[in-house]
Amino acid sequence: MTGWAMALFQRDLRLSVRIGGSALVGVLFFLAVVTVIPFGVGPDLNLLARIGPAILWIGALLATLLGLDRLFQADREDGTLDLMMMAGRPLELVILIKCLAHWIATGLPLVVAAPLLAIFLNLDPVSMGAVTLTLLVGTPALTLIGAIGASLTVSLRRGGLLLAVLVIPLAIPVLIFGVSSADAAIHDPVPFLTPFLILCALTLIAAVVGPIASAAALRFSAD
Repeated sequence: MTGWAMALFQRDLRLSVRIGGSALVGVLFFLAVVTVIPFGVGPDLNLLARIGPAILWIGALLATLLGLDRLFQADREDGTLDLMMMAGRPLELVILIKCLAHWIATGLPLVVAAPLLAIFLNLDPVSMGAVTLTLLVGTPALTLIGAIGASLTVSLRRGGLLLAVLVIPLAIPVLIFGVSSADAAIHDPVPFLTPFLILCALTLIAAVVGPIASAAALRFSAD
């Protein structure tokens, strides 16, 4: 990683921790989702263990949405985004670096917290490992997909709700194969590797398509 890329990564990592969607806020929201749902489901431990991976994935998706609206908005407000676009560096690479920093600050803590929160859902160690692994592979795709929504709503004052409306439908395939992978490891209806490899492929596709689509949206909003 070149000097300017490392400087951008470190800057965005600091900003991601300081601004609204910090690691602590995301983990607390994740905790709230995971602890509230069992109250609605009831005290059936077998049922909680069966739907536990889905609950953790839905919580991770909603927690990921918290800080996405600030991914580009803060840079747009202080003029940094315009300077980045005029600097002559590939905007797609800039966006990819920003997404990586944002995921490390907000997505990785969710992955670390998942095994602890899985205890509330009566998951065994194998289930905890499967869910954690799928979240580690799949949550970067959620951030990259969210970058598309963030770039489309960057010029809006209150784009958080519209961002969620745009991102959630695009994130459904990641959610489906993330939960399917964890279920395959737990209940073994299909081989674990099949949905897991599809989840890996979705993340790689998002790593290519996400920055390209986000860069196109940012250039359009700047015109």
